[in-house]
Amino acid sequence: MYFNSNTVAFLDGEFVQASEATCGVYAQSLHYGYAVFEGIRAYNTPQGSQIFKAREHYERLHYSCKAVGLPLEYSVEELTQISYQLLEKNGLTDAYIRPLVYAATPNMSLKHATSGNLLMAVWEWGKYLGDQSLRLTISPYERPNPKAVPIEAKVAGHYVNSIIASSEAKGRGYDEALLLDMNGFVAEGPGANFFFEKDGELYTAPAGSILRGITRNTIIDLAREAGITVYEKFFTPTELQGAVGAFMTGTAAEVIGVLSVDELVFEKPFAETLGAQLAKRYHDLVTGVLTPALSSK
Repeated sequence: MYFNSNTVAFLDGEFVQASEATCGVYAQSLHYGYAVFEGIRAYNTPQGSQIFKAREHYERLHYSCKAVGLPLEYSVEELTQISYQLLEKNGLTDAYIRPLVYAATPNMSLKHATSGNLLMAVWEWGKYLGDQSLRLTISPYERPNPKAVPIEAKVAGHYVNSIIASSEAKGRGYDEALLLDMNGFVAEGPGANFFFEKDGELYTAPAGSILRGITRNTIIDLAREAGITVYEKFFTPTELQGAVGAFMTGTAAEVIGVLSVDELVFEKPFAETLGAQLAKRYHDLVTGVLTPALSSK
């Protein structure tokens, strides 16, 4: 349950009861998936509730708005302040934050919006993909072509692709999908980036057909800080042969181990992999136990 009768949301400049927030049925975003959003986490740290990398998330929200032509009147600083106020009003310290910028104006035309609306909600949410290592399958659906849509923007409509791929994989008995790009290279999961370990080094897909997640980037920084080589390169599913481990990353999922991809079962249990080491460092970072210079990047 994301909200109850006491939950407060932020909608167009006001804090309102979430149960009373509304959107018109002729809203342009409702009909065309024309909206952008972020997924952000706050953690209870020794310094109190802290939003992890708020600036990076809200800078990306601004980028996404610009990429699809949605006006956003709030600055990064204002969005961050609203986030903390919303956490306080809901009595939350560990929480997931969902800002959504959409076009509420009744409009059936295929044109950029002339104004944007802001909804922000918060709720308690455990790890999106759970704690058990995942059984993945290569999806028959591809990631969208980056020449068709701005892949680096976190656009609501892009996630129809994610819903279809994830549902298809689960319908075949797997935990999650792994999508390829239009050239047959491994891209990412429906809502998380993918890494694999081979010969003591890590590999992950480069920019192109992926959303370069903020958690992904943090893991790369933590790995390199620990002396682990990370390659951002294109690779096919065949190149997973010989890999000893794999994991996925995302704000909602955090860091989760991968047991297998179709018939390929990785050699090491997740607890013995570089991914597990980095998952621990990531947890320590977001909860304030580990405080390197990375935390302010």
